[in-house]
Order: sequence, then structure tokens, then C-alpha cells
Amino acid sequence: MTYKPHGDHLIAGKRVGAEEKFSSTPATGPAHSFSAGSPALIAEACASAQAASTGFAATSREERALLLEAIADEIDARGADITAIGTAETGLPEARLEGERGRTTGQLRLFAAHIRDGAYLDRRYDAALPDRQPLPRPDLRMMQRPIGPVAVFGASNFPLAFSTAGGDTAAALAAGCPVVVKGHGAHPGTGEIVGDAIVAALTKRGMEGGIFSLVQGGSRAVGEALVTDPRIKAVGFTGSLGGGRALFDLCARRPEPIPFFGELGSVNPMFVLPSAAAARGEALGTGWAASLTMGVGQFCTNPGIAIVIDGPDADTFVNAASEALKAVAAQTMLTDGMADAYRAGAKRVSEGAGVKSLLTSTCEGRSAAPFLFDVTAENWMANAELSEEVFGPLGLVVRVKDAEQMQAVAADFRGQLTATLQMDDDDIDLGRTLLPILEQMAGRVLANGFPTGVEVSDTMVHGGPYPASTNFGATSVGTLSIRRFLRPVCYQNLPEALLPDDLLEG
Repeated sequence: MTYKPHGDHLIAGKRVGAEEKFSSTPATGPAHSFSAGSPALIAEACASAQAASTGFAATSREERALLLEAIADEIDARGADITAIGTAETGLPEARLEGERGRTTGQLRLFAAHIRDGAYLDRRYDAALPDRQPLPRPDLRMMQRPIGPVAVFGASNFPLAFSTAGGDTAAALAAGCPVVVKGHGAHPGTGEIVGDAIVAALTKRGMEGGIFSLVQGGSRAVGEALVTDPRIKAVGFTGSLGGGRALFDLCARRPEPIPFFGELGSVNPMFVLPSAAAARGEALGTGWAASLTMGVGQFCTNPGIAIVIDGPDADTFVNAASEALKAVAAQTMLTDGMADAYRAGAKRVSEGAGVKSLLTSTCEGRSAAPFLFDVTAENWMANAELSEEVFGPLGLVVRVKDAEQMQAVAADFRGQLTATLQMDDDDIDLGRTLLPILEQMAGRVLANGFPTGVEVSDTMVHGGPYPASTNFGATSVGTLSIRRFLRPVCYQNLPEALLPDDLLEG
């Protein structure tokens, strides 16, 4: 690897060092030293964001679109170095990092096209009715406006697409909101080089440095300082349920509460309906195993629980999944902490009442290998811990007695990012009965596929009821995610000289 990190924070377009340092913990290659964040640095970044906020909100959609495209270009220009340091820090394969970089630049360019179109502004106009009785109506115009500085927390499992220039940052910048990123300690070098790309794009476009800042590492107090800073107006977060809930509570307790858009945890249940199990149980078991182990199971859409009606078809499904999982070797996880948590989660599941271990693994250090467990619906519903996420390649099969009990299990799930129906034509009636339950449970319902792999598009919803996310009406993927960082403003009887240009165009 030729790229060597400079190790500084990026605040308002400038490199800023700190006396306190921390060392990266790469999966391969040498460690590097980075300046550690502090509440004082957070305050400096937030002040710069606030100073840039009004000017950035006043920029045209075309100016912001060109900025987003410039960021994408600068990231691509650093592509080889990003892949090199990203694979070293995370242990992810080069192909995965290359694909994730394409997704990152792709969503930046998608947002550029989205704001050029202008439909996201939701412009509305009620013309004045001065002669209306019994009361006249004033001239009323409405559109969406940026909310102000946004805090973004980098995600551990997506060092590019959900981190420094990921979906939260892209949506906020597209909306016209400055961004302060809290870098993730698992991949600080990757965050830094992407941050450098954003700064370079801002410089080339002649825009204020305060539009973007990156503060690396530091103690828990750094994140707390960011979400409680009075200049921050919303937070985007992807991470653990415990950490996210703590930050969510801080946002709610502020003198001015702000929205916390957190994606926290999901087991993404997969319901194998009887005709599909009879016709293709073996193929479904093999496919489920492949989805479970993709990226060492470190996807928020990993389908950790499969629900199937007990009997010979269920045995076929389970045996196929077990054989496929046996062939998967141990792989490197993103951090030592994740590997420890994965093993602890597997132990917790294995000790659940009535749980049978179908495949156990020995994995040490930063590596993880698959586990597979089996439990009856009665035991699963009696133990809420079995429905909690285990982040890694672990699968749990829940055997139900019949279609009625499958519906009871579905109703027992908490909020999820996804829910999947594996079904054939003869399963339509059962699918029709399950669908209203799954709609209440999940942000995305899919049939005859696997939820790993999230399309970045206008229609995608990556969110769901708590604990999948803290705001069931929002998505963190797709163009609809821009709405998190906008609020409607109504203009009554304002002269056209004062109205925003976007509202006059509408």
C-alpha cells in the first residue's frame, strides 16, 4: 500500500492535529497513528458548520449537484488508494471494496440527478382568493427547506457507503445541510482519504470549508458532544442497538430535541411457505446459507432467522443449509470487538431453552465461522433473546406446527428492516394472510429472494419500526432519505422578490 494517512482531523477544510493519538488496528499491514477527537474539536467543527449553514442553504440545486458529482470524481481519482487502505483496515476483499466504492459514488451522482429534477421540494401553491366569503384566502406557497447542520456517524460494516461520504452525508449535502462526520475507529484511514476527497471537491467548487468536517476517534464523550451540540439539527447513525439508543436518548433530552435517524438492529426473518419448501427446499437452504455468510454475515440485512413448517420438507431445507455452511471457512471480521460479540451471541443462542445446535464452530481472534441452530416456535416465542440480532454468520431455524402458528410467530417479531417470503403459486393464500403482519413489521417486504443487497433507488426503504430504526417513517438508503434533512416552510403573502428561486420556478 502506497498511501500513508496524515492522521489529522479535517475541520472546515483544514487539517487539524491533536496531542492525543490513537492507533488503527488493521486486519493486515502496519498500524497508523491518528489524532483523537475531543469535545473541543467537535465544538469547533459544529461552529464552522453553523457559520456555513445559511450560505449553503442558499446555493442553487445545480451548485449542489455539481458538488456531489465533484466529490464522486475525487473519490474515484483516489480509488486504488481507497481500496488498499480499506482492505488493510477491515479485512474486506478488494472486490467488495471496489463494489462499495461504486455504490458510494453512484449514490452521490443519483442525488445530484434527484435534486436537479426538483420534485423532492414538494412545491405547493394556493393562489390568493381575495373575494372568498366569509373570509379571503391569502397567497400561500410551500416547499421543503434544509434543516441546518447534520451529524453523521460512520458505520463499522460499510467503510464507504455508510460512512464519511455515504448515504447520510450525500442526502444531507444534497438537501443543503453542512455535515460533521464522527469517523469510525475501525477504519480511520479510509475515512480520512474520503474526507480529503470531499475537501478537494469543495475547494474546486469554491465553496465554504465549513460545509464538511471530519473528527476522528476519541472517547464516548466525543459522540455525546456531537449529538448534544446546539448547532446540530439532526443525526444520522448506523450501529449497535445499545450505542444508538444511548445517543437517541441524548437527542431527546436536549433543550431543543432533534431527530435521531438511527439504524440499530434487525434479524430479517425469512418465512419459507409450504409449497416452496416442498418444491425447492434444498435450493432454498443452500441460498439461505450463502446469504447468511455473505460478508461474514456483517450486513444489517442478514437473514438470521428462517421460519419453516416442521416435517420432511423442513428437514430438507435444514440439511441443505447445514451442508452449505459446513463448507464455509472462517473469515476475518471487521474488528476484534465484533468477533468477540459474535461468539458471545452464539453462546447466548446455544444456551436458550430447547435450542439444538446443528453446526458449531471454533473461531478465535478476529475470525468467525458459521453457526446453525434449531428451535420450536413455542420455545422461540417464550425467549425474547432468541429474536435479538447476532451480527455475523449465524442462522436460527424456527420450526412451526402449521400455517396458523407461522402467523403467530410473524406477529411476535419486533420491528425489522426486511421480511422475506419464499413462496410458490400455491402459497398465495398464506402469503396474503402474512403480508399485513409483515407490512407492520418491516420497511421492505420481498418475495423469492434474499435481503442482503440493498438497491440504491427512488423506491428503496431501508428502515423500519423500532429497533430496526428509530424513525419508522424514514429510510437511510435511496433518494427518499433526503426528506430526513428537510422541513416544510409555508410563505404567506411574501413578495416574489423575497421568495426562494426554487419556489418561483415551481
